[in-house]
Amino acid sequence: GRSSCRANSARAMKLAYWMYSGPAHIGTLRIASSFQNVHAIMHAPLGDDYFNVLRSMLERERDFTPVTASIVDRHVLAEGSKSKVVEGITRKAAEDLPDLILLTPTCTSSILQEDLESFVENASRNSGMSDVILADVNHYRVNEMQAADRTLEQIVRFYVDKATKEEGYKPKKTKRPSANIIGPTTLGFHHHHDARELKRMLGEMGIDVNMVTPEGGRVTELKHLTDAWFNIVPYRETGLMAAKYLERQFDMPFTDTVPMGILGTNDWITSIQAIVNEQAKALAPEGEEVLIVDFDDYSKRQTLHVSQAAWFSRSVDCQNLTGKRAVVFGDATHAAMMTRILSREMCIRVVCAGTYARHESDWFREQVQNHCDEILITDDNTQVADMIARLEPAAIFGTQMERHVGKRLDTPCGVISSPVHIQNFPLGFRPFFGYEGANQISDLVYNSFALGMEDHLLEIFGGHDTKEVITKELSSADDLIWLDSGIEELGNIPGFVRGKVKRNVEKFARHFNIHEISAEVMWKAKEKAGKF
Repeated sequence: GRSSCRANSARAMKLAYWMYSGPAHIGTLRIASSFQNVHAIMHAPLGDDYFNVLRSMLERERDFTPVTASIVDRHVLAEGSKSKVVEGITRKAAEDLPDLILLTPTCTSSILQEDLESFVENASRNSGMSDVILADVNHYRVNEMQAADRTLEQIVRFYVDKATKEEGYKPKKTKRPSANIIGPTTLGFHHHHDARELKRMLGEMGIDVNMVTPEGGRVTELKHLTDAWFNIVPYRETGLMAAKYLERQFDMPFTDTVPMGILGTNDWITSIQAIVNEQAKALAPEGEEVLIVDFDDYSKRQTLHVSQAAWFSRSVDCQNLTGKRAVVFGDATHAAMMTRILSREMCIRVVCAGTYARHESDWFREQVQNHCDEILITDDNTQVADMIARLEPAAIFGTQMERHVGKRLDTPCGVISSPVHIQNFPLGFRPFFGYEGANQISDLVYNSFALGMEDHLLEIFGGHDTKEVITKELSSADDLIWLDSGIEELGNIPGFVRGKVKRNVEKFARHFNIHEISAEVMWKAKEKAGKF
């Protein structure tokens, strides 16, 4: 998790050790560093400039992260930042010749309330061919995801308006059906792999990919976004604002259907079919025959022969998972679709589905209703951990934070959303979208549920001695003492349910004010509950 300060409803600021979404400037920097030949100037004190290290470690790219920190130090506090910021912008413009320099403060440096807009205006006079803009983000009101969405829309609007209003550029619609993919960014959860799978499917359907933005794109080419027939926004977190701007200004339709899972991907293809046929009629010259596309055969072929997920859902392995209890938590996009996949495609009972994207709570509730027992909307990790401990699921599908919770509770966890660890940036092809993504999700689900039984079998056949490890960490509570007889009795219980038994016995002991847990106490707890 990231360490940072956040406002707590006008009360004193508190240090949050576990944060699902970072501060606003991280979202802005993710967008800036996703584009090619764009440089970001971060106006921040020491301690806020960890983005470079974060991106270099996780993305493992050959090039340096194009972000420079304009440090707020004691001299700046005494004399002001203007000369330092303007000098930094003009120097980078001369050294790197970027297409765009994006200036962003952080929540900390915003306290100075300096007129950064005037700094940008002054720097623009000496920036040569480089454009200079200030990130239009309220760092106190929005988080990383909202800032990324807002910054992408700002950059798209800046360059499209510049081309159409100042340069007289007019959209030139492509002859063949074409689409823009808006949303993949650096540090996104499997975004590179998702974009590759989406491009593969679009190509097979006869739809050209006009642009992918922001990841790998050039800001100078953003004016060509308007040449496409429609836009694809696969992630709720990034791209919706830009797509709505293009729809509002240029009548460009978009689909925000998430192509995750077999049924979700089929719904995505159906939405594209409707848009392509509608656009074909609107763009066809008068009197010319309109070609109507039908992707039903393509969907059936992919479902039956390319993806193994549909076959897996009917196999004995998947049927053995029917009725298993799972908890899902993550960003709005992945948590909602994972809940629907488990419920609709694998008949797994989702006892709670949740998201930390509070600004997407309405959409999330709409997506998961009737597919889970409970809904949790929170960005407080302790609430999520308490919920998991209370519900005692057989598996968790969440973020890296839930993975740590699962370790403490001896519950397997499959990571399906940011925030993530370096292991979630694989070098091999691992999409979560499309038909190949459905294969990856099926593997993740099956392997997550199988881990508990695997530990039990390893213990039986001498693979490893789990008893010794378990007894060293029998309780995190200081008020309970496990006696030798209790430890010995607990060791006789299969490893994949031992953690649950231990928690139930401790709950029983606290209820009856018992401080020492022996074998006798364990049997009393069993008699009271009828089972462990």
